[in-house]
Amino acid sequence: MNFKRSGTVFGAVAVGALTLAACGSDNNATVSGVDASASSATCDGKENLSAAGSTAQKNAMDQFVSTYISVCQEKGKQVNVAYNPSGSGDGRTQFIAGQTDFSGSDSPIEGEQAQLATERCVGGEAWNLPLVFGPVAMAYNLDGVDNLVLNGEVIANIFNGTITNWNDPAIAALNEGVTLPDQTITPVIRSDSSGTTDNFQLYLEAASNGAWTSGAGSDFTGGTGEGARGSAGVAQAVASDTGSITYVEKSFADQNNLSIAQIDNGSGPVELTTETASKSIEDAQFVNADGGDLTLDLSTIYGTSEPGAYPLVLATYEIVCSDGYPADTAAAVKSFLTSAAHEGQSNLAELGYVPLPEGMQAKLTESIDAIG
Repeated sequence: MNFKRSGTVFGAVAVGALTLAACGSDNNATVSGVDASASSATCDGKENLSAAGSTAQKNAMDQFVSTYISVCQEKGKQVNVAYNPSGSGDGRTQFIAGQTDFSGSDSPIEGEQAQLATERCVGGEAWNLPLVFGPVAMAYNLDGVDNLVLNGEVIANIFNGTITNWNDPAIAALNEGVTLPDQTITPVIRSDSSGTTDNFQLYLEAASNGAWTSGAGSDFTGGTGEGARGSAGVAQAVASDTGSITYVEKSFADQNNLSIAQIDNGSGPVELTTETASKSIEDAQFVNADGGDLTLDLSTIYGTSEPGAYPLVLATYEIVCSDGYPADTAAAVKSFLTSAAHEGQSNLAELGYVPLPEGMQAKLTESIDAIG
């Protein structure tokens, strides 16, 4: 499972949590298991970085920030990164407006937004650097049903309003021997602009056998469901409403003690685990094999029929300027991302993450080092 410069990618994440401040961390305690003295992060540049965006990566970002603070303390420097998990769409908007030093997004910045970002990145362009990969859970609350199986077509029909009851024959066909209640399904969707929503709808386009026809994008297009803001919001909504279901990062499903459906990708039901999510993205590639922008081509992931591969995953990018930062900002952004891509990974396995393999770290480091 090595990364190659031609573009093969491996990774996974977003399945753990730390109890830290939502908009950054003031926790300056030494992070267990991290050899701060061995870090290649310089801790140079301005002391305080600001960032906003993806709620999917908040738990990983908490870990990165805590580790970075510890690393820089070891070097005799005080730093902080204030990260506001305001949603991917807001993160991209704030980055374009120059309100953040970098932003997190579960969808790459591209098209018109990328063009607008070039005005902010004077003399440079916006780069998408994938730092966090993670599975999206189909989290549900249904009394007496602990081992639900769904597939892309059924999920699409639930979220486009075609399937409205839990004992629908299409669901029953995937759950032989399971007593499904005669109960209305309540889909819960993201009400805010969300990269998780975009990835979820891209998955439905690829895996629903034509059932999903309303397109993708950061805003939900299915025309049904109850809205809640952020990953925490949809998970909490499902936790409080029997009969509901949502798409949300696994860590939030776990935190709210929600059941998670297995997904049949055409080769049998697959439980969501770190290993099955990793297997699904072994063959993902970069859109451009060369250059500093590391946008991923995830089209082959969503439609995978590889046995044992969990297909519903997303990548969270850190959006940065390739050039055009003030010198102190460039130094700080490079230092923080260097730490996040290396020692920041050290404790992720304990939290249920899969640390980035060496090949991906090397590719990311090349891009980080090239930031001007």
